[in-house]
Amino acid sequence: MSKRILILGAGTMQGVAIQTAKDRGWETIVIDGNPNAPCRALADRFEPIDLKDVPAIVSFAQELHRTIGLDGVFTAATDFSVSVAAAATACNLPSHSLEAAKDASDKLRMRARFHVANVPSPKCIGVGIDTLPTVVSQLTNAHISFPVVVKPVDNMGSRGCVRVNSADSLLDACRDALGFSRTGTAIIEEYMEGPEYSLEALVFDGKFYMTGFADRHIFFPPYFVEMGHTIPTGISEADRERLISVFRAGAQALGLTHGAAKGDIKLTPKGPMVGEIAARLSGGYMSGWTFPYSSGIDVTGAALDLAVGNRPASLDPLHNLVCAERAWISLPGKISSVSGIEAAAAMPGIKNIFPRVGVGDQVSFPKNNVEKCGNCLSIHKNREEAISQAQHACAAVIIRLAAPNPQTDAFLAADMDTPFPPSAFPNLRVNNETNFVNQKFSKKLFLPVPENLVSELDNSIDWQGRTLRQAIEQTIVYEPNLVKILVESEKKNCVNYWQALLRGGIQGIVYVYDREQQ
Repeated sequence: MSKRILILGAGTMQGVAIQTAKDRGWETIVIDGNPNAPCRALADRFEPIDLKDVPAIVSFAQELHRTIGLDGVFTAATDFSVSVAAAATACNLPSHSLEAAKDASDKLRMRARFHVANVPSPKCIGVGIDTLPTVVSQLTNAHISFPVVVKPVDNMGSRGCVRVNSADSLLDACRDALGFSRTGTAIIEEYMEGPEYSLEALVFDGKFYMTGFADRHIFFPPYFVEMGHTIPTGISEADRERLISVFRAGAQALGLTHGAAKGDIKLTPKGPMVGEIAARLSGGYMSGWTFPYSSGIDVTGAALDLAVGNRPASLDPLHNLVCAERAWISLPGKISSVSGIEAAAAMPGIKNIFPRVGVGDQVSFPKNNVEKCGNCLSIHKNREEAISQAQHACAAVIIRLAAPNPQTDAFLAADMDTPFPPSAFPNLRVNNETNFVNQKFSKKLFLPVPENLVSELDNSIDWQGRTLRQAIEQTIVYEPNLVKILVESEKKNCVNYWQALLRGGIQGIVYVYDREQQ
């Protein structure tokens, strides 16, 4: 039977839901605050409504329900499960309760629910602009010691999320987090040591059905940038069950009863602890891509079924493959060209390439998951192969930055041991007294290499997984004019090129070449 569904969000992450509903013959009515949202054209009807505007969404849903009929309200990978629950509740349609959605959207409310139900999660306090002057004493009174994590209570994608090791930088971190909060509230919580996992489930008929379980790969402290995930998880079955148990308990504590649940769970020395649980399907390409690729389960379709009151079909896996998602990133600057996308897409095992930036865009070294430049998804029956394929695809993409640029110059001029943004090869150094030794590279090419780097050519790895040798070889293929400069680097003392390579990777050395040609 045909259904009519209201979908919140017309971004890339919601495209799978829109297309899945259309493939079933459902009528899709889609709203998004961005009138040029990338997937708006997929919708049967699109309306530019701000997803934060709960009254407007409720009014629109009620009008649809009254005039033409409405069978469900849905979102995936957005912050707006409260908007979904409010609209669904107003129209007497299936969903998590409004209170549960609110508890799963506000990290302070969430922690309070966990505390009452004895679900393991970090101690925390809330802070607003008015309480900033007393924040250190608040932490002391709550028996919370450094390091802590500061983040907005109501945002996703690690925006405004940072580890703080002492009181010296606490106020700045709080102000930054408050700037990302729609309600002007930040949360300060104990830092949880240990690896992090993304878990996903569907809840209905009083039961909790686990679907996805992925390893998250977090980098670049003090920030929390997810450079990818790998699904299914590679941890032991015993640890897997422990994490699922805590995830289930957290979802129950929040009162999630009908729809999706997405958890970020850490395995700490004290055991599993909940980072957060959301009342929606996951983003980061997991629910729409990597989980279906790895398992054969259409979790988006199952969640859509729940939204319109249908019971999902079987959630049993059809196969067991490994899917790896990885990201590529950039130094700060302005993009003059992007190359390697087509080559990456043609590599074995690559299922999807998602470029997020293009020529003319301003880019920065990522502090959150929104500032990455693109993503590759690979699939293979072997875990190591899937990971290697995704990493190689990301490494094939080179973003060339326009020169000169003060932001890029400042990055390259920073000390090699700068904690953030870090160096591409942080433990290596060169100077004007460096001796050079000829080394063989691809195509029978010999280049003089700083002597202290020789032993690191195949051992040091940049943030895209390239060894130093691979970075050099890829550089000279990409910009052949650098061969002559590097060949003569010992005679002409071109240490600055090597320094740029160590600090900024391929982008760094190519940028210096471009700047010197001005």
